[in-house]
Amino acid sequence: MNLNAQRRMAAKALKCGENRVFMDPFMSSEISTAITMRDVRGLINSGVIKKRYAIGVSRARAKAIHEQKVKGRRSGPGSRKGVATARTRPKQTWIGHIRSIRAFLQNLRDKEIIETSVYQKYYALAKGGSFKNVNQLKRFMQDKGVLKKEKAKK
Repeated sequence: MNLNAQRRMAAKALKCGENRVFMDPFMSSEISTAITMRDVRGLINSGVIKKRYAIGVSRARAKAIHEQKVKGRRSGPGSRKGVATARTRPKQTWIGHIRSIRAFLQNLRDKEIIETSVYQKYYALAKGGSFKNVNQLKRFMQDKGVLKKEKAKK
């Protein structure tokens, strides 16, 4: 049974494409009798002809990936594009390094583990970029005999 005319009228009435029009296969004889737009609208109101859901792109995978990224996953070297300085500016990395080193030196000075003159010397070395991190500074001070291992742990 050819229902192309009814499908076309139903698509116009439902304001969708012809592929989205669902016609009840058990009521095909009743649908074939509908020859006017008013008849087709009556079938739509009775539920014989319906509009199918629009098929969109699922966001489920995208949401799952986003949740992982929020947790800090998927940020390894294989996922990175661009230079390291594109992610964090060199000045910001420097600030992160120098603040931790200076805080460590101030802590040693305040607890009187080192003298002010020693503090000033290592502060200047740190400013010159001699140490990458606190552990390197600690190791250097222990090698020079300025800092004893037990005191450094405290």
